[in-house]
Amino acid sequence: MFVYTTHREIHSFLKDKKGSVGLVPTMGALHQGHASLVEKATLENEWVIVSIFINPTQFNNQEDLAEYPKTLTKDQQKLAPLKEKLLLYVPEYTDLYPEKLASKSYRFDGLEKHMEGAYRPGHFDGVATVVQSLFEKLSPNRAYFGEKDFQQLQIIKALVVQLDLKIEVVSCPIIREDDGLAMSSRNALLSPKERKAASEIYKALQVIQSNQTAWDASKMSHYFKTKVEEKSEMTVDYFFIANTTDLIPVQSLERGISYRIFVAVYTRKTRLIDTVELGIM
Repeated sequence: MFVYTTHREIHSFLKDKKGSVGLVPTMGALHQGHASLVEKATLENEWVIVSIFINPTQFNNQEDLAEYPKTLTKDQQKLAPLKEKLLLYVPEYTDLYPEKLASKSYRFDGLEKHMEGAYRPGHFDGVATVVQSLFEKLSPNRAYFGEKDFQQLQIIKALVVQLDLKIEVVSCPIIREDDGLAMSSRNALLSPKERKAASEIYKALQVIQSNQTAWDASKMSHYFKTKVEEKSEMTVDYFFIANTTDLIPVQSLERGISYRIFVAVYTRKTRLIDTVELGIM
């Protein structure tokens, strides 16, 4: 495996290489969800860059930043089977933020206003800043993101259009644990009791999906909050249903329109997010 700390080293390596380049941006603490992105990228590109960078500007909670899992050695071991075509990019912040460690300001026609944007002020400015830097410095042909962060995915697609970047943003399905919990680097922070309780998040979402033609948005929200908070380890941060096109939360559902449920749940100090589709036909 080729390991680099600057984008210039990567460009030097790739300058005489043929074929497309795929990028999988991560903050490390890799799990099977990340692996699925890397596997798809290796199938669709000659070379794949996996970046590991815990981006400070997207954290509005400094305690969350300090506690974010750091497992570089284990991450390298997980990527080892793909080492023949993989470039691991582990930069210092100065390579991505050469002037100062600060976010730019963006507007995405309202995509950034709700859900994570409302509950984590400045989060998407930080995400867009580091993604713009990664895209401009690494110049991939394709970039791969998971649908667990669906709002982030839509914002990154909008960013590519705004900046007129010739990069294909590839969305990849959520990978779940056997009990349905969406895979996340933060899952490693859960105690055994919290981890068991967290499985109720997806179970509750599945029940809502199965009743989507009979329940209104208010009943869905009430059911989710009630079921999840039956577990003393968990508190619902938010529950929204939003149109997948503009990500504006709605109170009533219309047939023939695609919606998603967006949830955030605290398991004591650890915050987990999830999303599932709704399609009232």
